Amino acid sequence: MIDFAESRRIMVDRQVRTADVTDLRIIAAMLDVPRERFAPGRESIAYLDVDLPVTSAGPGAARALLKPMVFAKLIQAAEIAPSDHVLDLGCATGYSSAVLAQLAGTVVALEEDAALAAAAKANLAALGSPNVTVVSGPLTAGYQANAPYDLILVEGACEVVPEALCRQLKDNGRLLALVGAAPMAKATIYRCVMGRATAQPLFDAAGPALPGFARPPAFVF
Repeated sequence: MIDFAESRRIMVDRQVRTADVTDLRIIAAMLDVPRERFAPGRESIAYLDVDLPVTSAGPGAARALLKPMVFAKLIQAAEIAPSDHVLDLGCATGYSSAVLAQLAGTVVALEEDAALAAAAKANLAALGSPNVTVVSGPLTAGYQANAPYDLILVEGACEVVPEALCRQLKDNGRLLALVGAAPMAKATIYRCVMGRATAQPLFDAAGPALPGFARPPAFVF
C-alpha cells in the first residue's frame, strides 16, 4: 500500500524545495492536493520526477501533467496574488487548477479534450474547489468569454505563443509558458504593458507538447 501523503512530502522536499521554490503557499498547496487522483491507473508513478501521462493517445498527441519541479517553478515565477483571475490553459485532468485554486482568487480551467475536461470537472468537484470553472474549447484560442486575466498559465511546451492569448491579458498581466521545440524549451514569462507583450526567459525546462502550438512549416525554395 502506497502512503500517498508521505509521497507528496518527499516530492515537495526533494523536487520542489531543492529547485529553489520557497513560496510557502505553493509548498502548502502541493502538499495538500492529491496528485495521484489526477492520473487514474498511474497512481504508483504520480510523485516521480517526470511528466505524468494522463492519456494513452498516439505519438505526438499524448497529454501529461508537468513534472512537479517545473510546475512549481513556473507558478512561483508568476507571483500569483490571492485576488488574481487566472486562465489555466490545458488543464488536463485538473491537477494544476486544483493547486492554482489555493493561490488565486478565481481560476478558469480550459481543456479541449472532452474526456479530460470531464475528468477535471469531476476531480475538482470532489476536492471542493468552488473558485474553479472548467470550460471547453480550442487551447490556441484561449477563453475570451472570461477575459481579461491577470495570469495565463500554459500547461505544456509550445513552439509559438498565439497572439490571441496575450490579447486576453489585463494591463500588467503575465503569461507563463515553456517555449521551444523538444527536447528542451525555455520557461518564459510574457508581460503585457499597454497592449504590448514582452518576453523574458527564466530557466531551461522540458515539457509535454500541447496540440496546436507547433510552429507552422517554413516555406523552402
